[in-house]
Amino acid sequence: MSMKTHESKIGRIVFARLSEDEGLLEAITLRAKRARISAGFFILIGALKKAKLGFYHEEEYKPIEISEPVEIVSCIGNISLKEQEVIVHAHIAVSNKKGETFGGHLLSGCVVSVNAELVLIEAADLKLQRVPDEKTKLYLWDA
Repeated sequence: MSMKTHESKIGRIVFARLSEDEGLLEAITLRAKRARISAGFFILIGALKKAKLGFYHEEEYKPIEISEPVEIVSCIGNISLKEQEVIVHAHIAVSNKKGETFGGHLLSGCVVSVNAELVLIEAADLKLQRVPDEKTKLYLWDA
């Protein structure tokens, strides 16, 4: 069990509106890169034309596809580096017009509807790296 941790003070807080038809995961990643945030976290609300979530099982993400408009009930995640590339890791909960809610890992394939509102919170002066983990085959924090 790793006991290594990293500490940082909060740096900038960046507010961004994502536009209709943007890919959600890609748009979050782009805004983090443009803001030069290599470590931090974010929160997001808004709406999607369609959603693609994942459930991690047996060393892979099993996709859950929702092909109808949904509200983003909650989306939260973190920003770190994998081999100097900005990586966004997020979980999302969405609900349909009946109020049925679905949640999971945010995958590429979510398309913004009218808009989405993103708040990026920077960890000042920190480079948080993801490194390969032999047991899970995932890239996990080096913390």
